[in-house]
Amino acid sequence: MTPLPQQLLRALDRFNAAHPWDHNAHYHRWILRQLPERFDSALDIGSGSGDLARLLATRANTVRGIDADPAIVSQARTLTPPAAPVTFAVADAPAGIPAASYDVITCVATIHHVPFTEALTVFRRHLAPGGTLVVLGLFRAQTAGDRLLDAAAGPLNAATGWLKNKGRKAPRPVSMTAPTRPADMTFSDIVREARDVLPGARLRRRLFWRYTLVWHRH
Repeated sequence: MTPLPQQLLRALDRFNAAHPWDHNAHYHRWILRQLPERFDSALDIGSGSGDLARLLATRANTVRGIDADPAIVSQARTLTPPAAPVTFAVADAPAGIPAASYDVITCVATIHHVPFTEALTVFRRHLAPGGTLVVLGLFRAQTAGDRLLDAAAGPLNAATGWLKNKGRKAPRPVSMTAPTRPADMTFSDIVREARDVLPGARLRRRLFWRYTLVWHRH
């Protein structure tokens, strides 16, 4: 007989598939709370269909979004009002970051696709004095605390998906970019390497298999 936990996990998987939602967009408002009310320029790395870039444009004079997927960049341009101070470009991070400095740099669910320390080093170089870097990333579970968060995230993921799709005739489509791959760094590895490059960076485990990093350049 299949153990009950496995049965429960499979049931949750089926429920989550029927009630999808965007785990990254869930943190967009939190990201905004880490930023000043107004700033001049922002760069969104791995901008996808542009949801976060358009939110940043409510506070910034100019926003650049870059993504490696031409199809999703085209979609972002289509979804963005012509008057919005946002531009999108096809570029690989970190090498393809436009040569400029930015008051805000955001990077959501992208950094685990590239060399971590190299990426943070490039982000630091492009961040203007007084600027803010916010990273939302994925990490590989290792500790008992990680596994406890994983266990809590499963039912909460199902409940959140149900609430976000409640009353809709069909589930809200989830914005996707290139196929994702699992994270290979543990949270402790991420903290150690991040603080070597960004002294004073604040890192925290989050629900839904994510962590956050916030760093202010003095």
